[in-house]
Amino acid sequence: MTIPPATTHTPAPPSYDQLPIIDLSAAERGPQARALLHAQLHSAAHDVGFFQLIGHGVTRAETDALLTAMRAFFAFPEADRLALDNVNSPHFRGYTRTGDERTGGSRDWRDQLDIGAERPVRVPGPGEPPYWWLQGPNQWPAALPALRTAALTWIDRLSAVAQRLLRELLTAIGAPAGFYDPLLGAHAHPHLKLVRYPGSADDGSGQGVGAHKDYGFLTLLLQDAVGGLQVQREDGLFHDVPPIEGAFVVNLGELLEVATDGYLLATNHRVVSPPGATERFSVPFFYNPRLDAKVEPLPFPHAAEAPGVTDDPANPLHAEYGYNELKGKLRAHPLVAARHHADLLTPA
Repeated sequence: MTIPPATTHTPAPPSYDQLPIIDLSAAERGPQARALLHAQLHSAAHDVGFFQLIGHGVTRAETDALLTAMRAFFAFPEADRLALDNVNSPHFRGYTRTGDERTGGSRDWRDQLDIGAERPVRVPGPGEPPYWWLQGPNQWPAALPALRTAALTWIDRLSAVAQRLLRELLTAIGAPAGFYDPLLGAHAHPHLKLVRYPGSADDGSGQGVGAHKDYGFLTLLLQDAVGGLQVQREDGLFHDVPPIEGAFVVNLGELLEVATDGYLLATNHRVVSPPGATERFSVPFFYNPRLDAKVEPLPFPHAAEAPGVTDDPANPLHAEYGYNELKGKLRAHPLVAARHHADLLTPA
């Protein structure tokens, strides 16, 4: 296999006022602009694991269509939202009321709607991996058909953006651009969350969502102007990520850290609840491979400089992607796990 030449990488002094800003449209503006894009991508992915993405081509009209439908859903009475309770779904799809999700064993003060690719149920047969439970239909509000249209359109739109971005990122570090294409495409396992943070918890806890890493390839986050996202930087502290109008906050997932033996970073991040009764809305999109994907090590010229994968005994990573996602779902949604998957839970 021929590996294309990598961009050189000179670490820049860290600045904590804002994440690196990457303009994806530079890939279409000739060799010099694309080379600069690759140098910036290389630095951001290797040094920080987070950046702000502009020039992605998603329009304001597309964004407004999703946000309008999303706000209409969260304006429903709680009883109407609970008609889509994810406790009713063995596939972990649907609505999670405030406080019912867990990160790091503590409750997250947010409510959300979990959506994936619209596919038929696949009940695991004898000897098949249990992660096939993660494939299945979504739950939709019959009174708001615009939400289904906007959400599924968003999944398709951001899958295309993420695919472009991943190929440019792999090129930036000297790896074959299409190395992971067979794990993605039509059989990928994308995941979309529509999230509302309703303000500070009644117990004074500031955990909108606790510190964590994502376990796919890439996450593209649309956040509103309220803010609250914090990223752990080189100094070990969590720093605010000021929102940029029209930008996606992008972070690398654990699959890319594992694939590069730690050369690319999956970085801890969290959300601090907005003050008082201030609402915050965010839309994270997770670009994940097919559930049965086995992620092979990435061939790239900087492999000898890789420091190794972060060792976390509480979060072992599996060779098949589906096991990693299933592990995370069982932890994050204990009510769904207890109702539908008690046989998969580890006895206390």
